[in-house]
Amino acid sequence: MTVTDPLALRRTLGQFPTGVCIMTARLGDELLGMTMSSFNSLSLDPPLVLFSIDRKARGLPAWEAVESYAVHVLAENQQALSNRFARPGAKWQGVDYRPGHGGAPLLPGAAAVFECDAHARCDGGDHVLFLGRVRCFASHPERPPLVFAQGRYASLHQGEAAPSLWPLDIHY
Repeated sequence: MTVTDPLALRRTLGQFPTGVCIMTARLGDELLGMTMSSFNSLSLDPPLVLFSIDRKARGLPAWEAVESYAVHVLAENQQALSNRFARPGAKWQGVDYRPGHGGAPLLPGAAAVFECDAHARCDGGDHVLFLGRVRCFASHPERPPLVFAQGRYASLHQGEAAPSLWPLDIHY
């Protein structure tokens, strides 16, 4: 296949499993929230993470204006919350949250949360890349993460824990 077939490319990229996140922020009196799977770690020194938003997204101008945000790595029992924040409409109606760093709404029950300052934005073709500097974080390893692969939600196999292989020697 060639890269001239965007649907085939998208299906092939879907072979790479990702976690599912909800990004949240406050812009004045407006609460922002968006489900995405384009989240990655970037750097430990300084502590940076990244995500991307499609240039056609209606909420892009608001996200470009925020100075801080929270990244929620969803737990596998949060599919309904993922679906709610993936669609337009009253995302926040009836949703519990508390204010976090910079006023970003913090949602309960996530497997992990990163509270970030907006660090940089970069051109990413048909997306804008957002780099966030992590200011604080929380981890709940007892909550298995929600996974997305091949166009649908998936679960991790809960097998025997293996010793960590990270960091690999090739990285140093």
